[in-house]
Amino acid sequence: MLRTRVYIDGYNFYYGCLKGTSHKWLDLVKLFKSKVLPSITAQSNGVQLGLDLENLSIKYFTAEILEKVAQDPDSRTSQRSYLGALAKHSQGSLEIIKGNYALNEAHAKRVDPQNPERWPRDCQKVTIWKVEEKKSDVSLALHAFKDAILGEIDHAVIVTNDTDIQPALEMINTLTPVKIGLVVPTRHHQRIPNQELNDQALWVRSHITEDELASSELPRVIPARRPYTKPISWYPRPDLIAQALQISNDNGMKSSDVYKWLQQPNAYWGNALPLDMLSNEKEGQKVLDFMTHWHTSRSTSSDPSTS
Repeated sequence: MLRTRVYIDGYNFYYGCLKGTSHKWLDLVKLFKSKVLPSITAQSNGVQLGLDLENLSIKYFTAEILEKVAQDPDSRTSQRSYLGALAKHSQGSLEIIKGNYALNEAHAKRVDPQNPERWPRDCQKVTIWKVEEKKSDVSLALHAFKDAILGEIDHAVIVTNDTDIQPALEMINTLTPVKIGLVVPTRHHQRIPNQELNDQALWVRSHITEDELASSELPRVIPARRPYTKPISWYPRPDLIAQALQISNDNGMKSSDVYKWLQQPNAYWGNALPLDMLSNEKEGQKVLDFMTHWHTSRSTSSDPSTS
């Protein structure tokens, strides 16, 4: 069985698979151990690859968001909560390796709105803010090469579509017997596998499906001294979640009890989960109306003036 380690380019993975989705609270170990890698049917010298998934390890390369450029007020706290939850839940099978972001003034040529075909050399130069992720891609390349050279692995699974990693993969192929697999972090074939990376891999998985992401979520709360909780803003409809909590909180119900109810199959809606129903307007409104009616009924029945 091949000792397998997955190396994830967090920046590439986020923009290819997670940005604009509600799948950010993602269990990376579950995704690769139970979904992605079991689907691999590659062969080496005519023999089916046997992967040691029980002892699968993952190295996740990322960087903390800068407050100055964060799109949402809770972006930094949400990311920190996620990284803490991921590390805690993975119980040592996943290592988080952090780089950093650099923010600097830079000069760039502005596209002429009147003549978009105008050559850059003839366009106006403007000052911009340039945000760059530092160290992550270099760290990924070095870790993969080091692990291969030291004989820690038999099979390196690289999750990126960034060609900066290509020289390291070529050296691994030249200097070691380690097999290389490539997973392109994109949904529904939105990005074509880069040929330079393709050439270095024994096998290539061209995308990760929406269903695989949706079914690989971490539990909503990860127990710890200070528990890690999925941010409301990471749900498909955070506005509906917030309304559901507000309705119950206003009636003296704790948020933890609300979530407990939301996550239980409800016979009233054919055993659907109310939390899942809060993912869209039509179904979510049914839940909100039900909650409002239930709290109103309780309040009325307990009011002596209505007797």
